[in-house]
Amino acid sequence: MTWTDQAWTAATSIFEAIVAHPFIIALTDGTLDREKFLFYIAQDSLYLDDFGKILAALAIKNQNRAEVEDLLKFAAETIQVEKELHRTFGVAEAAAPTPSNLLYTSYLHRLLAASSLETALAGTLPCFWIYQKVGERLQARSRPGNPYQSWIDAYGGEEYARSVRTARAMADRLAAAVGEAGRDAMTAAFVLASKMEWMFWDAAWRLETWPV
Repeated sequence: MTWTDQAWTAATSIFEAIVAHPFIIALTDGTLDREKFLFYIAQDSLYLDDFGKILAALAIKNQNRAEVEDLLKFAAETIQVEKELHRTFGVAEAAAPTPSNLLYTSYLHRLLAASSLETALAGTLPCFWIYQKVGERLQARSRPGNPYQSWIDAYGGEEYARSVRTARAMADRLAAAVGEAGRDAMTAAFVLASKMEWMFWDAAWRLETWPV
């Protein structure tokens, strides 16, 4: 198996918990409370702002010219996605990240600063891959007239799937060039970031705020 196959196997139970979450279930059938969806989109905008910067920084650390171009393309696309979602749903800018949002972006920044290129990239992969898998599942099960269909289409379509395949291929190439310890570190980062994906959805469902 490739490293990405192994990483997905390690995180399968987390993905199943994500698609079983009431936020995703309600998003699938279109019954999700609009306040919760807009809360999620506003927080996602803050997350994507950091995520784009992290991808650009990974491009600087990468020595493979084609992959540099891909990472910079991904970074630009996150900005475009953010703008399009705001335009589509008329979302107001969130004042501050939730604790779960800040935990997630801080973890990715820590990987970028203190870990290898391959481990830092592995930490970003769940954001790509889990969204694709969620989008595909929602496209297959979404009901006609779903008010969130444009979100589903953005992540469940072939164009986004191509970006995910590119990101996976990049991670597999890097994983093949390191030893077992390096691949283990990549998997640990992938699994932990996958857990934070669950936390992000859960935070939106609960309309998470700071306790003090």
